[in-house]
Amino acid sequence: MAPSKKKAVARPASKKKRVYKKPLNEKHIIGFLFTIALSLSLFLGGLLLTLALLKVPDIRTVAEYRPVQASEILDRHGRVIARIYAENRTVVPLHQLPDYLPQAFVAAEDSRFYEHPGLDFWSVFRAALNNARSGRRGQGGSTITQQVAKSLLLTPEKTYLRKFKEAILAWRIDTLLTKDEILHIYLNQIYLGSGAYGVEAASWDYFDKSARELSVGEAAILAGLPQAPSRYAPDKHMEAARKRQRYVLNRMVANGYLSSSSARRAYDQPVRLTGGKQKRRGENGYFTQLVRKQAEKILDMSLNRAGVRIYTTLDTTIQRKTVKALRKGISRRFPGETKVQGAAIVIDATGGEVRALVGGRNFNNSAFDRATQGRRSAGSLFKPILYSTAFANGFTPNSIIMDSPFSSKGRQGKVWKPKNFTGRHYGATTLHDGLIYSRNIVAIKLLQQVGIKKVQKQAEQFGIRPPITSDLSLALGATGVSLLEITAAYAPFVTEGKYSEPILIKKIKRNNGTSVYQAKAVSRQVISPNVANTMKGLLMDVVSRGTGKRAAGVPGPAGGKTGTTNENRDAWFVGFSGQRLGGVWIGHDNNNSLGPGKSGGVVAAPIWRDIMRKEKSN
Repeated sequence: MAPSKKKAVARPASKKKRVYKKPLNEKHIIGFLFTIALSLSLFLGGLLLTLALLKVPDIRTVAEYRPVQASEILDRHGRVIARIYAENRTVVPLHQLPDYLPQAFVAAEDSRFYEHPGLDFWSVFRAALNNARSGRRGQGGSTITQQVAKSLLLTPEKTYLRKFKEAILAWRIDTLLTKDEILHIYLNQIYLGSGAYGVEAASWDYFDKSARELSVGEAAILAGLPQAPSRYAPDKHMEAARKRQRYVLNRMVANGYLSSSSARRAYDQPVRLTGGKQKRRGENGYFTQLVRKQAEKILDMSLNRAGVRIYTTLDTTIQRKTVKALRKGISRRFPGETKVQGAAIVIDATGGEVRALVGGRNFNNSAFDRATQGRRSAGSLFKPILYSTAFANGFTPNSIIMDSPFSSKGRQGKVWKPKNFTGRHYGATTLHDGLIYSRNIVAIKLLQQVGIKKVQKQAEQFGIRPPITSDLSLALGATGVSLLEITAAYAPFVTEGKYSEPILIKKIKRNNGTSVYQAKAVSRQVISPNVANTMKGLLMDVVSRGTGKRAAGVPGPAGGKTGTTNENRDAWFVGFSGQRLGGVWIGHDNNNSLGPGKSGGVVAAPIWRDIMRKEKSN
């Protein structure tokens, strides 16, 4: 029996519920907007309250990144010779760095930097897993953005609360700044050992060059440092640094920044550390010390926090050779003597720009600057100023003065009986011979005739600072001078009579390029061109056949004057080669005698010759 079929029951058609739409009025709109505003306010308020309770810092300081920077002193060719700082940092824009430098840091520290939103959750998970296994908080899984947050806004303590704050800040920074802006901050903020913050400071300290000039291998060395700067410092742990370098290069290959062959070539290049900081300090210390004093006077603030670039007149090649010649010359003439000191100067006569300044045998052992701080009796170096005054007042090189015994009563009734260096008298003597053979009696009698006040006034015009001796001993240089000022005083003899004040600083700029100071050359006509040319000829004769014969052998027209004080306490030579001036002083800090026969012509002139020979070979 076939099953019976149940008949489907038809459902009545459902009645559609009529919807009555009320038109929105102004009250409804205002209420709706108020609800949204209230919700947002509660959310933001809750968020701000949470941040306040957690004491999460304001991130606006990150966006306005302006850290304290080192002040840099540069030579005349724009190379850094010294850095002065409270925190050793120089900010360099990202676009000025070679691409492989930031790539090395990204590969080593945060390979997913361009993909994550400030937090790399996989890295955090991996670090947490490793920490759980080891039972320590050894790994943090910090991204570059988190490292920026920690460095600028948080303390370095290792707590979960600090890590939570770090995560919040990293996310906020990533929403506020572009990836390149974050990377710019990181590369200038990160500590890289040896007291250096940022890639520019570290590059100068380890490799003695700008970060712009680093090779791929050198960039990998720096990129290996953030994890443990002291452990991987190449100047202390080269083997560990090289292992870390290899890791960084391999990560760059894995990230597609380098080919395997390029990485291999970079690793095979030897790492050459210059010891730049200590080396520059030893060679240029006296010069940069003086520049620092002058710059701080100009700026009226400490260079530690000024963040300026000081462009100087120093030629580091000439400076290096001057240092070498001075040390070698003293060692050769005073073998085994460690207390004999010296100083040397090289100046461009036409503008007064100081090309080299050495204030002692070794700045690292003694910072006292004998080129500018030491004031010693000038000896016969003063005679050209006396003679030029005489020639400006009617005397000529052929004028005769009797070289005969001389005596004079001093203020306390003591009789002064000066002598020539040889102990002899030469009778009627021309001023020409009186100067080139440095006859003391001729100089004294000439001063009597010209007048002490005239010579004092002329000496001030030549840059000699008062007080200037006001008796006849002035003819023999019994007045204190620094090597810098007496060397600059010889400029008029080779510049048609013009004196230029010595210049060490040409300009000062902020690190952003704005100008702070621009030097203005200060020069004045102190003697006529005729007198200048006369003196130039006489000083050339001093070298060719007078007391300065040991200074001969410098290319081009050269001349100068020896100087020796009583009992050979000071040995001087100042002269010119072309348009360059050079000055040398040798002596003891305690004013002891250098010993028998150690005159300026014997001791200082040969050192001057070596300096000027080497300088002219450039």
